[in-house]
Amino acid sequence: MNILFIVSECVPFIKSGGLADVAGALPKELKKLGNDVRVLMPKYGGIAQHYKERMEKIAEITVQLSWRNQYCGVEKLEHEGIIYYFIDNEYYFKRDGMYGFYDDGERFSYFCRAALNVLPYLDFKPDILHCHDWHTGMIPFLLNAQYRSYPLYANLRTIFTIHNLQFQGIFPREILGDLLNLDDSYFDDRLEFYGCVNFMKAAIVSSDFITTVSPTYMDEIQMPYYGEKLDGLLRSRSYKLKGILNGIDVDIYNPATDPFIIANYDQNSLKEKVKNKRHLQHYFGLKESDDTPVIAIISRLTEQKGLDLVKRVFHELMSYDLQFIILGTGDLQFEDFFRTMEHLNKDKVRAYIGFNEELAHQIYAGADLFLMPSKFEPCGLGQLIAMRYGTIPIVRETGGLNDTVTSYNEFTGEGNGFSFKNFNAHDMLYTIKRALSFYNQKTVWEKIVKTAMSQDYSWFQSAQKYNDMYRGLYKGEY
Repeated sequence: MNILFIVSECVPFIKSGGLADVAGALPKELKKLGNDVRVLMPKYGGIAQHYKERMEKIAEITVQLSWRNQYCGVEKLEHEGIIYYFIDNEYYFKRDGMYGFYDDGERFSYFCRAALNVLPYLDFKPDILHCHDWHTGMIPFLLNAQYRSYPLYANLRTIFTIHNLQFQGIFPREILGDLLNLDDSYFDDRLEFYGCVNFMKAAIVSSDFITTVSPTYMDEIQMPYYGEKLDGLLRSRSYKLKGILNGIDVDIYNPATDPFIIANYDQNSLKEKVKNKRHLQHYFGLKESDDTPVIAIISRLTEQKGLDLVKRVFHELMSYDLQFIILGTGDLQFEDFFRTMEHLNKDKVRAYIGFNEELAHQIYAGADLFLMPSKFEPCGLGQLIAMRYGTIPIVRETGGLNDTVTSYNEFTGEGNGFSFKNFNAHDMLYTIKRALSFYNQKTVWEKIVKTAMSQDYSWFQSAQKYNDMYRGLYKGEY
């Protein structure tokens, strides 16, 4: 089958979150299953020059947004066996960053329209359009409303993946006529959302099938607490909703071959992992001790990630024999808090405010425990990477964290991490204390580490499920 991924970001070209990792890794796995999978995305100014130099221009067209006639270039690049198409418009995409601009509604209305308009100019006829998150949400809607009468578009099937329901693309109703070339008759229960237009809602209503990035998140978003005011709509579409767990690129995240870490290792050479721990302690100027557990957080520093729980009990946490390392950037309140905690606990805490890919790998390899107390977590990649490196996750039982981390049971010896259910700071603190107690039982701890490292975190199983879904959709089973 021919499948076109339409995304707002993709590694290795540009990334702000897990969506880019999915768009970079999943097409490769689907190709191994015999599909021709290609990716279409904006040509951002932030894409590295060495990629831009390899792009080949294949078309130039005009995209109409109501009274605006905007330039649209289409460029093509083959990278690691996958063909990528880039929508080029410097006014919309040559900026410092990808999102958060005053005209994001216009920018991604343009991208959705351009994605449909360029299909006749590609050397590729897709059977399925796989759209991701709100930035592409209007594509299934516009396809049904305005393109189905053309032969190229008549039999196209659409899948929409929700990576994070919190971000929905909500804009004033004027966007209908001013940008989307739609009259007010469309402003009904398909698009209307509390007096505004909602791109995510448009996709949920219009797509042939909907997926989320974990089975638990699929269940959660059909409940009012997690549903972001779309839970009723999602319940009404539950017959075409499926949760498929994300994977990680096990070639990039492989402690046996990782070029960023000081000593490579696997589950049969865990003594080499200790060398990474000592290097990490030395790098941050902490006491080099094999016996002192290192707890790490690698995260966007936001309330969603449960950092207000960490903040609430941090002083109690500092009474334990441990070291604490934070890598990330985000809300100023959390950045300032962790900087202050480093200043007050210079022998225990280090906060690297920013992001450094090489350092992230070294933390995954060198830490003993990885803390993810998220308020909600559609899938989460951090816990998968941590387990791949033998760093044991402590998580809240939500979304993909619930699907991937099984709390250690001392009676059966089963489990690959530690977890707590309630969004409560002292429940988290108790779980950390429990993990630390097993850390001091070296035989037990080694068993937990080996269990975590032996799991399959690759995209293989997920790709099989997507492949089955594509085939069912293509055959008209959905």
